Amino acid sequence: MPRPSIGEHAMTDAQRQARYRTARAAGVPVERPPRPVDRRSRAQRWHDALETITALQNEYAAWLEALPDNLSDSATAEALRAICEFDLSELQAAEPPRGFGRD
Repeated sequence: MPRPSIGEHAMTDAQRQARYRTARAAGVPVERPPRPVDRRSRAQRWHDALETITALQNEYAAWLEALPDNLSDSATAEALRAICEFDLSELQAAEPPRGFGRD
């Protein structure tokens, strides 16, 4: 949803830049929307990251399988093979610590 217009007509880039510089020179504070807070625990973020990287590795494996024969010796195929051969089992087996006072 676009922001509502300040005036009747849309400003040009030069007008927008002039307004920005005037506001900075006058000391008007910059209003930025707050960033969303990630309320997941570190352990949950770890498990989510592993799930994501495993899904990506499976997608790359499917891409490698679908690669035409004339591209089997290309740099793309080499990169896909390197990604597919990467062993994620050690990362999946690792359990992150629970944190201070919860061990």
